This record gives sequence, structure tokens and C-alpha cells, in this order.
Amino acid sequence: MGAVEVRNLVKKFDGSDGNAIDGIDLTAKDGEYLVLLGPSGCGKTTLLRSIAGLEEPTSGEILIDGEVVNGLPPRARQIAMVFQSYALYPHKSVLGNIVFPLKAGRMSKAERETKAREAAAMFEIEHLLDRKPRQLSGGERQRVALARALVREPHVFLLDEPLSNLDAKLRTSARDELKHFQQRIGTTTIYVTHDQVEAMGLGDRIAVLAAGKVRQIGTPAEIYDHPTDTFVATFIGSPPMNLVPRDGHLVGFRPEHLLPVEVVTSEDRARMALAVDRIEYLSGDRHIHGTVAGVGEPTKVIARLPSTVETPIAAGETHDFAVHRRQLRFFDAESGNKTEPIALGA
Repeated sequence: MGAVEVRNLVKKFDGSDGNAIDGIDLTAKDGEYLVLLGPSGCGKTTLLRSIAGLEEPTSGEILIDGEVVNGLPPRARQIAMVFQSYALYPHKSVLGNIVFPLKAGRMSKAERETKAREAAAMFEIEHLLDRKPRQLSGGERQRVALARALVREPHVFLLDEPLSNLDAKLRTSARDELKHFQQRIGTTTIYVTHDQVEAMGLGDRIAVLAAGKVRQIGTPAEIYDHPTDTFVATFIGSPPMNLVPRDGHLVGFRPEHLLPVEVVTSEDRARMALAVDRIEYLSGDRHIHGTVAGVGEPTKVIARLPSTVETPIAAGETHDFAVHRRQLRFFDAESGNKTEPIALGA
């Protein structure tokens, strides 16, 4: 068992104007991979450190396996945390780093080494056991940090941006390894990141945070397809969701859903004229940057056309585009919250 529950958690730092964590309610189910996603300063790392016992909340409760752990030290919470820096001991070998958490118990030296070697084998770093951290690549250091966390057999893994120090290619492979590892061992995992690609690729569910609050929690598909407000709509997605003002509302649609009108053959569509400013070619897609008029106030939007859409479009021209109505999302212009659909012209 390793369910984690946060109840009305508040954290206020001395001298700060607002709350770093502002009344968060959140549950990571047993065996779940939950990602905390948000911009810098949104409170995600403070929340993770509070769960770990490295920060004491101002108010609220943290439960692990149904037991309130407020006031308990990290070791008593049956958690293991991997930091952005990995925090390896530079003077110890890889084996020494992995064994270190076991030395506080009454385990024999032989048993400690056996467990450390088993953890190393899981991450395919047995051949590195005699090396020092300075002799390892970034990806190898990450594996050592994970093996050191695993060897304690924690109920919960807490990961604080562990891939941010890796280059782009290694980050992709390390992300796949992390996902397969968590699926294999089934340990409840809470992962902090500001990178939406990591969040979408790793999480069973994603909690999107802003200004110390959870704005939405759901599966990657739910977060992307049905954002609960304009913050989530524009934070998730690259390019982000387009938002066009209309009658006190904002009409939202993803760039990949805005297509040349001749491609959207359905009559159940919203049509708009796009004055094309410029065109980018990215990874085989065309990103059409332009201004929409006639749906509301003139607004900058982006259309992302796959290579299969070969419609000739040039900068400086005006071209008709359309979106299937089922792909439109509606938000209140003042609050930014999701609303019921409103009537639009064809």
C-alpha cells in the first residue's frame, strides 16, 4: 500500500505575501504515477517536500497509507525522494551510494550488499559499482540515485525534476526507463516537473498547479482535450490552445483542429477567415500564424497542419479555415472557467 492523500494543505513562508500552497486537496492512489505540473513558483516542489517531511505545512493533513504523517521525519514516512541534483556522495563508490540508506538499520553487511546489487541490476548499472559519481554520465547518475531510492523498498517515490540536468536525447530515453520501471515495481510515484512533454508521457494522471492551487487533475487526455480553465488550456499544448473572444466568452480550439475549410468537409463546423502573417515548417508540420476576424475581435491564432494537408497557403493572403464544432471549447471571458457551448455561425 502507498496511497498519499493531502487534505486542505496550506504552506506560508515567513515574510511572504501569499501562500506557497493554498488549500490543496489531492490524492495519489496506490500504485499510481501522479505528475505535479506547473510553472516555476507554482508550489509543486513545496508540495512534494511537504509530503516528504522536508517542509512542515502551516495547516492541513498529509496521509500515507491512511495514516496522518504530519510531524513525522522523512525516514518514518516510508518514502524515498530523488532530487534534481541526484545528491550522490562524491567520495563514495556507486555501491557505497546505493548501500548507504541501509546502514541505519540492523541489516548485515552481506545482506546490504546483496540488496544493493539487486537494485543495481534492475537499472543495469552492475558494471559501474566500483566507480565514483564523477566518472558517470548524467543518465548513469540518475540510475544510481533511483537504485539508492529503490533499495529502501519505500511505499512512495517522490521525484523532483530528476531529468532536468540531462540533454534532450538522454531525457527521452530516461523518461521511457522511468515509466517502465514504475510499471514494473508498482510503487506509488509522485513526480514534479515544469515540462508538459514529461508530464503527458509519464503520468497516469496530471495535477496542474498555479499560484499554490490545483487548477485541474485528470488523465493526460482529459487535461488536453477538456481543460477546466484558460490557464490549463494555454499551459498544456505546444502550440497552446487558441482562444478567440466572442460575446463575453472565449472560444478555444487546438492548433491541429484549425484546418483549411476545404479539408473540413462536415457541415457541423465553425468557419473563419485567417489573414496569414507567416508560416513555419517544424518537424514536417506547417505552423500557420495569422489573425482571425469575423468570429469576434481580431485575434492572433496558430494552425498546425500535418504534412498530409497539402493545401497551398502563402503569407500575406487570407484563407478560409474551419474547426469541427465538437472540437470547440468555451470559457467565460472574465473568470476563465469552462462554460457550456454558445451559438456560433457556420
